[in-house]
Amino acid sequence: MDIVVCVKQVPDTWAEKKLNPSTQTLDRGGDNILNEMDEFAIEAALQLTEAHGGSVKVLSMGPEGASDAIRKALSMGVDAAVHVCDEALVGSDAVGTSLALAKALERIGAFDMVIAGSESSDSRTSVVPAMLAERLGLPQLTFVRKIEVDGSDVRVERMTDDGYQVVAASLPAVVSVIEKMNEPRYPSFKGIMAAKKKPVEHLTAADLGLDAGQVGLAGAWTAVADAANRPPRSAGTVVADDGNGGNALVEFLAGAKFV
Repeated sequence: MDIVVCVKQVPDTWAEKKLNPSTQTLDRGGDNILNEMDEFAIEAALQLTEAHGGSVKVLSMGPEGASDAIRKALSMGVDAAVHVCDEALVGSDAVGTSLALAKALERIGAFDMVIAGSESSDSRTSVVPAMLAERLGLPQLTFVRKIEVDGSDVRVERMTDDGYQVVAASLPAVVSVIEKMNEPRYPSFKGIMAAKKKPVEHLTAADLGLDAGQVGLAGAWTAVADAANRPPRSAGTVVADDGNGGNALVEFLAGAKFV
């Protein structure tokens, strides 16, 4: 089976995130890494092809620097990659991103499954996989912790607030996975060296037939209207227990809407 994994380069999880004051979009000028949730998606794809045969390709939309994240995916064992890179795409929201990825997947052509992480650490919307499935007219299986493939059918365990659901669909399908899915493998030295020779196709917005007004900051359906820096930490409130400490504590928590 042939699988495409959607991956994203994001600011380092441990780095302090801030907005670009001129655009009110996330400042991506610092250290960037492969989105952690996407590593679980890559591992799921690799395990499926190891069990059923086939190939894995990663698809990423991002700046030139996203090639580092793509290279890591290739070093994990992915066979090839597609990198959508264009200044016209800068500032795209989930709607624009899903459109560009859908166009890229249509260009890639035949595939049995699209796998993505359930969310990216820079936005945490968890909506792109569902939007992608809608644009492609494919079944969507989201928040998945286990995947089983039997011929042209896929069966998954989908996490919910109170347990999990067993959901089935026909392939091709779009699947998003959670961190309970597996334990991503570490790139080996052999894998790192082999990644340098694996094919990476570069595409622009024009290659995908996208109009500049459909994507990017100007074409975004959502926007940050205003933002302010987090205020410095203030001194805490001391509640002295003079026999009425319990009541004073409850009043304080109620005033802060904690209870």
